[in-house]
Amino acid sequence: MDRPIPHDLVNADLALRRHGDAGRVWLDGMWEADPLADAVVEDVFGGSSATAAVRAALTGGIDSVPDAPQSLRDLFAFLDDEPDWLDHDSLDRAADALIRNSAVMGMVLGAASLVRGAGNTIAGKPLALTGRYASEPAIRSVEVGEWLRHVISRGGMRRGGAGFEYTVRVRIIHAHVRRGIRLSGQWDEAAWGVPIPQPYMAFTIAEFGHIANEAMHGLGVRFTDRELADIYHLWRYVGHVVGMSEALNPHTEADHVRVEELYRLTSPGPGDDDREFVVALTEDYLAPELANLLPGNEKMRKALAVKLMYGLQRVFIGDKDADALRIPDSPIKHVLRRVGPVLALVGRAQQFRVSDQEAATAEAYRVRDSEMARMRASYRVEHDLVDAAPH
Repeated sequence: MDRPIPHDLVNADLALRRHGDAGRVWLDGMWEADPLADAVVEDVFGGSSATAAVRAALTGGIDSVPDAPQSLRDLFAFLDDEPDWLDHDSLDRAADALIRNSAVMGMVLGAASLVRGAGNTIAGKPLALTGRYASEPAIRSVEVGEWLRHVISRGGMRRGGAGFEYTVRVRIIHAHVRRGIRLSGQWDEAAWGVPIPQPYMAFTIAEFGHIANEAMHGLGVRFTDRELADIYHLWRYVGHVVGMSEALNPHTEADHVRVEELYRLTSPGPGDDDREFVVALTEDYLAPELANLLPGNEKMRKALAVKLMYGLQRVFIGDKDADALRIPDSPIKHVLRRVGPVLALVGRAQQFRVSDQEAATAEAYRVRDSEMARMRASYRVEHDLVDAAPH
């Protein structure tokens, strides 16, 4: 029996006509969260907490947790059982391919992926209700960067790897947010479905996958077919660990594209919270970071960086969606649209000059880690993820 469609979603009939069974899975998924993780945060852990118990089980295994409730045992039975399709060599190749382009990836995750995600007011509501949506964009970006640093590392997503551990912690953070929002009485389930539902989790995977890949392509990055297959394999496994259902976890580029289309098609559009988020993200974090790389005095660099970032956002998400988010328009977008092909030629020329790709990859990891340390110091971030934040 089909489930009701959340009232605030739009174009549900069109989603079903265009995407058939996949459209129905998308709409039904608005009522599906993460039963395993949600059960853990609802459970009683004596003198400890769900967060502490999960971290203990990550470090020492489930048997290291005294009197572990069945909910925790069920979660770790899932996490400790690697799927048959998993290929760790593919994950390592994906990490190497991405790290060689980490500077560009960092830019597009902010200017393309997050801004594309802001086009859906329902998806943004959980963060808005936590009070962290438009506030502290730099701190949130450092937290995401710290998670990515461990995911995009050789061996990072192995059981016992830091990327695996951080991804499980993100899963539990999501479950805590769902529980807190429900207890707050501020969530309209009939209108919005469940907080952080499976379809929006799938879109988050697409933000790091196809949306980022497409934007990087626009800035001159050219992955091989094998590298792309490895990258999508990495994000499939991240989706698996973070609590995605097999029905919605995107496996291939085509799956990512379909997720993006359904997200945009059924979205009621952005709200004021989303517009405030884009301004804060751009002017308090993305533009200052870009300004560090530009010549001239501080005032001039910041003004140019803001224009460049808004221009890139228009290039990446298109004028229609940019208008809905009230992203300022300027002729600079036309220049930026022509940059990609030139950068692609430069990039190919540089690849021919690199004689030792292994050494270049090792240097890219070193530079990435050094840059993360700089950002943590610049924004005074002493914790890693929000579950360890002082407040």
